[in-house]
Amino acid sequence: MNFAVVMHKDDDSDYGVTVPDLPGCFSAGRTVDEALQMAKEAVELHLEGLIESGQAIPQPESIEAHRANRTYRGGIWAMVSIDESTLRVKAVRLNITMPERVVDAVDRFAAEHGETRSGLLVRAVSAYIGREESEALKPARRGRPAKKRRGK
Repeated sequence: MNFAVVMHKDDDSDYGVTVPDLPGCFSAGRTVDEALQMAKEAVELHLEGLIESGQAIPQPESIEAHRANRTYRGGIWAMVSIDESTLRVKAVRLNITMPERVVDAVDRFAAEHGETRSGLLVRAVSAYIGREESEALKPARRGRPAKKRRGK
């Protein structure tokens, strides 16, 4: 998963790094290389926080999509690559059954986008669950209140 980052530097400061797709995620470094390394760590920590709190990971947008925003004018753009399967959230190995054609499609898509099978499946499920949870928070149709769940 690749996140666009933008760096700004004043004459008497370090490089400040902002991650437009992750509000509140920022970092800094004395050099461009250090700033990018620190940005990668900041993105990983931010994503781990989202995962641990049960939130969906936002789908990153391209640099071109962000360049139109005046806030980022004059910045130096780069991409930070994150492998979701390596985030420090306890992973559980599981055995699932899927049609071979689906596994092949997952592997092709992951390879084309520089991801692992596990990373892609984690991202896809997180996005799906996040969408389902946001749908559950919408008001019920025709004025009916949302149903309450028993138990938990």
